[in-house]
Amino acid sequence: MSDTAQPASAPSDATAPAPSLIRAAGLAYFPVAFLARLPFAMNVVGVLTLVVAARDSLTLGGLTSAAVGLGTALIGPLLGAAADRFGQRPVLLAAGIGNSLALLLMAWVAFAPVSDAWVLATAILVGATAPQVSPMSRSRLVTIIDRRIARDRRAKTLSATLAYESSADEIVFVFGPVLVGLLATTLNPAAPMIGAAILTLVFVGAFALHPSGRTTTHVDADAPLVQAPVSELFHPRVLVLVAGVLGIGFFFGSTLTSLTSFMVDAGNKEAAGLLYGVMGVGSAILALAVAVFPARFTPRYRWLVFALILVGGAALIASARTVDQMIWALAVTGIGIGPLIVTVYTFAALRTPAGRSATLMTMVGSGVIVGQSSSSAIVGVLADEQGTALAQWAPFVAAVLVLLCAVINLFLSRGDRR
Repeated sequence: MSDTAQPASAPSDATAPAPSLIRAAGLAYFPVAFLARLPFAMNVVGVLTLVVAARDSLTLGGLTSAAVGLGTALIGPLLGAAADRFGQRPVLLAAGIGNSLALLLMAWVAFAPVSDAWVLATAILVGATAPQVSPMSRSRLVTIIDRRIARDRRAKTLSATLAYESSADEIVFVFGPVLVGLLATTLNPAAPMIGAAILTLVFVGAFALHPSGRTTTHVDADAPLVQAPVSELFHPRVLVLVAGVLGIGFFFGSTLTSLTSFMVDAGNKEAAGLLYGVMGVGSAILALAVAVFPARFTPRYRWLVFALILVGGAALIASARTVDQMIWALAVTGIGIGPLIVTVYTFAALRTPAGRSATLMTMVGSGVIVGQSSSSAIVGVLADEQGTALAQWAPFVAAVLVLLCAVINLFLSRGDRR
């Protein structure tokens, strides 16, 4: 026996059971992964703010933010597929560098003496190169749980992990726009783009180079890469998840835009971000609470219950006529939105086809940014042309879509234990 041989019963460090996910992933993983997703949350609002200031056109600003979502929709899932095939590290490094350059280009082209078509094209590039940190983090952690956590603790660890990930997303999607506002007002409208470029280069690079980046890489040349057919990504049980999270994205974008219009009418547009934070803070807290829900409250019923709460909150948003009424409406919607995100990602983890984890997580994750950017543009035009009162019904329509997906999923998951 050679000096390097090991007994068959002695697992390597890479596969040995770990006492906790923090130990398995490494203590530095979580702050790095958190900061790496912040630029993604700044892009849509940052582009909107920049273009409106540089080109003095709210319509162009809305179209440009929608173009960011279009780029993400077209290329985001392909980045996930590439990560499944070649590993996350090279894909994230390439995307991080490309996105930093695209953000700097956007900061220049918005003020440059070029046509609006160049601005829109650059926005598509910003969305297309956006590093898919959030879905790749989920994919990475789900893989670590599957490989390193004892079988009897996997279900509880998975639930807690997805709850944390959703809370982290909530926090960055609430405070990302706040950071954009601070940079734009204290420095200049291009500052959010430049800041996002720096954050992307530093923290996405650190996330890519973190040792856990090798977790999902297929490194055994002697063993074939096992991947389910691409067609499994278009199974109704998968597509309903994508549709559900797209509805959640619609809700985010339509709520922020209609709320901004509402506060403009109230003569206090600067407070729109603070009121939006009411929903975000409650949502983050309830997302974390999912980890302590009883096992008999299964994900398919969680989706239905919290979608009903979201519809109720959206109806309150539509009927709000005073700031106090709007605050209460946003607080109610916060109860529903956080657990919904956790639940959809739970289903995504359970229904991932073999070898397609990053692809599916990216498909689901892209739905939020696509829904947010497209609904922001549509509801912005609606508010300008038809008034705030009609725009306030847009979140209700989005919430009904989420509820419809919950009902469809209930039928699709009949017979499942979850």
